[in-house]
Amino acid sequence: MVDATYDVTALVGHHYRVDDYYEVGREKVREYARAVQEDHPAHWTEKAAAELGYSGLVAPTTFVSIPAMLANRRLFESVITGYNGYLQTDQVFELYKPLIAGDRLVSDVELESVRQVAGKDLLTVKNTFTDQNGEVVHVMHTTVVGLTTEDVAAEVGDAMSRVVMHGVELLASATNPEVAASNGKATDSTPRAATTVSDFSRTRKPQTAVRFEDLAVGFELPTREARLTRGDLVNYAGVSGDPNPIHWHDEIAALSGLPDVIAHGMLTMGLGAGFITDWLGDPGALTRYGVRLSNYAIVEAKTAGDLEFTGRVKSLDPETRTAVLVITAKSAGRKIFGLATADIRLA
Repeated sequence: MVDATYDVTALVGHHYRVDDYYEVGREKVREYARAVQEDHPAHWTEKAAAELGYSGLVAPTTFVSIPAMLANRRLFESVITGYNGYLQTDQVFELYKPLIAGDRLVSDVELESVRQVAGKDLLTVKNTFTDQNGEVVHVMHTTVVGLTTEDVAAEVGDAMSRVVMHGVELLASATNPEVAASNGKATDSTPRAATTVSDFSRTRKPQTAVRFEDLAVGFELPTREARLTRGDLVNYAGVSGDPNPIHWHDEIAALSGLPDVIAHGMLTMGLGAGFITDWLGDPGALTRYGVRLSNYAIVEAKTAGDLEFTGRVKSLDPETRTAVLVITAKSAGRKIFGLATADIRLA
């Protein structure tokens, strides 16, 4: 367990609502689409989005990770203490309505669960996003491994302090007096998220290029190849708000025990989501996307990192005209997605 004055499991259920809303910006949508190499027209022009029935530019599937990262800072910096860092392992996106430029999102944050695997704490954080209409539009579940002093070299902190941008605290302190004084039983009386869940994505007729009748169990999606350079990693770090230098700084990556700089897990997930929605032809036809990270994509300074995405139809439901896809992602011959699935609706 961690070096802390309380048992982290006592914090399960801790909840708060972020004080301010996050507005989905038109140009931010375009910046993020570029960062995850998503060129679907609905992310770039209002005309293309309108042709699919959307009122503005549609944000890529994993865009919601930006407001989630901002919302979760309080949890990881002031509530959950005792760890020296975190490593992302699993991500689930539940999409009830696509995010559209101009949407105003309020996030509820909750420590959903804590479990132990091989002596390590796995923490799952739930983000519930409510839009300006009071409807839940996205729910995101993020699972991370809490890293202790045994996992992070002592010199990493000093090295990071020399390279990270000001105002960023990547390595949590071992204790937090305010939370420790409450014996870990931190509480928050702020209201919970609205219980009204948008039915937009479940009732809207999808405008997919692929029809349900075109598919059969075992059908294989066309392969997609992507290339990442160090410039792509730096750009994604800035656009997404994830400044961890293991994604762009050789020294920090080496001190962290990595063979080289690695791509952001969320970046590889974004590429994978685009692989699905480009094939579908309608970004709003993806209703659930879950990824378990099993390895990382290395991006060397002298060469680019290559990724390959493949997929197949796992199951079909003729009553709802829906399907479940299994997605595989590889880099340098290694599987970087341990398990990845997508629920889709079809015309």
